Amino acid sequence: MPGRGRSSFTKRQKEHTRQQKQRDKAERRSQRKTEEPLGTSSDSSELDLDELQRHAAEQAALFQMGADDGDISSIPRERGPEKTES
Repeated sequence: MPGRGRSSFTKRQKEHTRQQKQRDKAERRSQRKTEEPLGTSSDSSELDLDELQRHAAEQAALFQMGADDGDISSIPRERGPEKTES
């Protein structure tokens, strides 16, 4: 098949390098999925959970939630704007 020139060869080379880059990228992606992310370790998640629980306890104490009143009807309601008919 005469007539194949330089352009066909360079096209094949470009296609080959593009496919190789895609394979490399897919391999890097799969490695990142299997490795543990850097920012999340079990120790830091436990610390975050402890901090959240401490903060929740402080907020509950601030608003006196869980006090001896279990009745919701004793909490005053906010009233919305009065509707007037014209």
